[in-house]
Amino acid sequence: MRVGILGGSFDPVHRGHIEPVEAARRALGLDQVVYLPTAQPPHKPDRRFAPALARFCMVELALLDRPELRVSNHELTLGRPAYTIETIEHLRAERPADELVLLVGFDSFLDLPNWRRFREIVASTRLAVLTRSGFSMPEPSRLEPALAGAVARGTVDFIENAPCEASSSEIRRRLAAGEPIPEAWVPERVLTFLAKYSLYR
Repeated sequence: MRVGILGGSFDPVHRGHIEPVEAARRALGLDQVVYLPTAQPPHKPDRRFAPALARFCMVELALLDRPELRVSNHELTLGRPAYTIETIEHLRAERPADELVLLVGFDSFLDLPNWRRFREIVASTRLAVLTRSGFSMPEPSRLEPALAGAVARGTVDFIENAPCEASSSEIRRRLAAGEPIPEAWVPERVLTFLAKYSLYR
């Protein structure tokens, strides 16, 4: 199988976490995409998050009607920050016959040099970079050499997506202020979950 993997805090999950992933899945012929909600994102050590299990449940609710999109609890159970290279190694050991494709946003792609053992990620894993409409690729000379090398080798795919107004930070702000969330931003089951447990208020 060809399997995409997508990590994140998903605090909360919204359409911008789903529609671009579906587009990438179709474009790249992925059989499945595994979402990995992270209990303790290493690059956001000082930010407070909704409980990890609540974020996991919201992702599961958002993906219930999408059989090719699944959620894993692997990064919830470590008891420490989760690092992408370690998750990749875990998944490779768990499913050695599968080809793994790491899905990241364009900002995360540019930030990869700050990730633990990032050269191993870039050297050993195909990358699918989810970009916004109107995206233009930076000149190779402006990229970190390992990233430029991966682009030159053809192991990086750039998938352009339509604009999406939804963002987790804006959803949290609206909920904290008691403002309505636009209907298309968040799956209905997730909205019900948010209301039931008064998250972000």
